[in-house]
Parts: sequence; structure tokens; C-alpha cells
Amino acid sequence: MNEPGTLNPSPLSSLSAEPEVSARPTETDVPVRPAVSAAPPSPPRGRFARLPHLAGRSFIPVGLFARLPLAMLTVGALTLVTSSTGSYALGGTAAGAVGIGSAIGAPVIGALADRHGQRPVLLVAAVLNALAVLALIGTAWAVPEDGSFPAALILSAFLAGGSCPQVGPLARVRWMALTARGKGKDADRDLDTALSYEGTADELTFVLGPALVGILASVVAPWLPLAVAVVMTITLVPAFAVHPTHKAVPVRLIPGANSAPAHAAGTSAKSSRAARIHAAVSLPVLAMVAMGTFFGSTQTALSSFSASFATSEIAGLLYAVLGVSSAAAALSVAYWPRSFKPAARWLVSAALMAGLAPLLLAPDSLGGMVGVLLLLGLPVGPVMVTVFAIGGIVAPAERLGTVMTALASGIVAGTALGASVAGQLAQHAGYHAAFAVPVAAAGALFVLGVAAAAVLRKHTT
Repeated sequence: MNEPGTLNPSPLSSLSAEPEVSARPTETDVPVRPAVSAAPPSPPRGRFARLPHLAGRSFIPVGLFARLPLAMLTVGALTLVTSSTGSYALGGTAAGAVGIGSAIGAPVIGALADRHGQRPVLLVAAVLNALAVLALIGTAWAVPEDGSFPAALILSAFLAGGSCPQVGPLARVRWMALTARGKGKDADRDLDTALSYEGTADELTFVLGPALVGILASVVAPWLPLAVAVVMTITLVPAFAVHPTHKAVPVRLIPGANSAPAHAAGTSAKSSRAARIHAAVSLPVLAMVAMGTFFGSTQTALSSFSASFATSEIAGLLYAVLGVSSAAAALSVAYWPRSFKPAARWLVSAALMAGLAPLLLAPDSLGGMVGVLLLLGLPVGPVMVTVFAIGGIVAPAERLGTVMTALASGIVAGTALGASVAGQLAQHAGYHAAFAVPVAAAGALFVLGVAAAAVLRKHTT
């Protein structure tokens, strides 16, 4: 028990503190007096004010800035390699290698975190990633001049992406563990709030990251953004790794490695359940691929669109408009009624997104496009928050980190796919054709939402 007048410990203190036994005077030692006890402070009532109460005040800023290097890596590789070699093709290839490496490496890091715990995996990933990015910086200035393929450069770019610490997905795993300590509606509401914040944090970092790369590369030197990313990785990622919240996530052995052979009937039942789980998990992952396709194709189509009116560099500012409205809408999910279930949220938000996406074909001015992007961003944030929430619902507890990182890698893979397809269409048929890709991606999100509603109903019954 707490002494009278002392504060209640935070939820995190129970992760490491042992119960204390203190000597107290007996009734025969002192006169009996009425007990005077201070009421324990109640948790903050504001939705987002409760998050520091759950995780500790340092968790939010550390988790926010520790994911910034990932947002800087792809654009930083593109900028550095293009500047050092003078080849846009080689710069794009290096950026693509970063994306492919991240898409492959993220689920591996998530699976290792599930098996061995987040702290050791993130600490090792931080060191490996820092070395890989330093190798990328070095090989970018040592590209062969004889026109031969720069294998060392592409390999270092791939390793830089593959080893990048997955702070955002693993932060979501921690929030799920922390909010699971609550009860009933409060726990559900806290999880919605935490995931809303995480969606906004991702949006902000993927807007701020490329902007920071552009400022540092243009004002100082093209290698500086990646050097700054190395410094942030080697300092902030370990701080996130050792934060006490990692203790809230239990380390579970992946079942089946050491288990005895099951009875045939039991094996059949387990196989059927595994098939349902895979179907339930695959739909959110595919949705994130579609979401990434929407992002990548929109960025590329906006480059072609803005080049028709001014310069292609304006595309970054236009895309930031979409990010701002998306981030604001993501925050609003915390205040949506509990009766509005995740499957219904996905359907409604994706339907709105699919209905608004064709407006991208309409503007014939920069001002008109700004208005469309502000409007279109409103359903984007809620779709992302909801898909991550559904991923957490359908994921087996022992593979939660794997699923969360797979969702994040789906966005990366989809972004590369969308940028590639939209780039080809923009090159040969103009920006109107390129905008057809995000329209199709939004439609795919709605179709996947319909399928997920049916699968989720079976999964939860």
C-alpha cells in the first residue's frame, strides 16, 4: 500500500518495482487516531491526456522522433545518389532498393521481436542500420566511372532499408499491451486513442522527414540528411528500446517448435483455425499495400500535375496538404462512438475515400487541387488507424509484432508499386492517366473492407 499522502504509482511502475514491506507501529505503541488518507489522484479525463499516464511522459516524444530516420531514408538515398552520380535512374534504383529492403526486413524484425523481445532486437537493429547507412554514404561517392553496375551501392541501400528499426509498428504493439491492462470500454477507448495518435505520428514524420532531407541537402550538403539519420538512429532508437514500456510486451515462444505431435483430429482443427487467421491477417496487409499504392501514385501524379503549372518541386507541398488533413482526421477517431465498430469504420471511411478520389481528375489549377487534397485526406487517416486496429484484433498474440510490421511493410511495398505504375502512365499519357492509379487503389480499399467485414465477423464468433 502507499503511505498516506503519496501518489499512486504509474501503470509502468508495476513492471519493475517489487512490493515493499514497511514496519508500522502497532496499536499498543501509539494512540489510536482517525486515519487521514489522501485520495489517489484520478487519471486525466482527456482522451489524449491519458496516453502519458499509461506509458510515461517520455514515451511519446522518444517514439515520435525515433521513427523519423525511416521517413528520411528513401528520399535521402534518392537525393544523395542522384547528386553524387548525376543519374536520376541510379538514384531511383537506390531508393527502390531501400524500399524493397524495408518491405522484406520489417516483418523479420517484427518476428524476432516477438520471439526475443523488443529491446535486444531494436538495439541490434540500430547498430546494423547505422553501419549500413554509413556504407551507403561511402559507396555513393565511389560509384565506378566505367559504367559498370554499382553493386556495393545497391547492396548497402538494400541493407539500410532491411535493417531499419521498426519503431512505429512496435510502438503500436506496446500500446496494445498497455491498454490491455484496462477494463471494458476504457481499455477500448484508450486503444483507439493510442492508435489515432500513432496514425497522426506516422503522417507527421512522413511529411517532416522528406522536408528535412530537402532543407539539409540544399542548404548544407546532400550527404548530411543521411548522416543526421544515423545520429538519430544510434541515439533515439536505443532510448525507445530500453524505455520501460517494453516490459509490458510479453515474450512468447512461437508455438509448434517444441510441441509434441498432436492427434490427427486436433491437427486438422488447428490447421483450419490457422487458415482462418491467415485469411483474417492477409486482408489488412493487402489493404496497406493498397494504401501505399494510393500514397506512391498520388505523389508521382502530383509531380506531373505541378510541373504543368509551375515546377515539380511544388508536389511536395501539395502532398503535405493531404498529410495535414489526414493527420487531423486520424486524431478524431479517438472521439468516434464505441458503437461504431472497426469493420464498419473501414467500410464507411473507404467508401468515402473511393467516392472522393475521382475528384483528383477534376482540378485545372493549383488552388483547385489544394481543395481536393484537403477533402480527400479526411477519410485517409481513419482508414489507416482502423486497418491497424483490425490487424491487432485478428493477429495471434504471439505474432503481434510480426503482423504490425507486416502492415507497415505493406505500405512501403505499395508506395513503390504505386510510384512505378503512376510514373509510367504520367510519362506516356499525362497526369490524368496517373491519377487513375490512386482512384483504383481507393476502390480496392473499399472492396477489401467488404471482405474484411465478413472475415472479421467469422473470426470474432
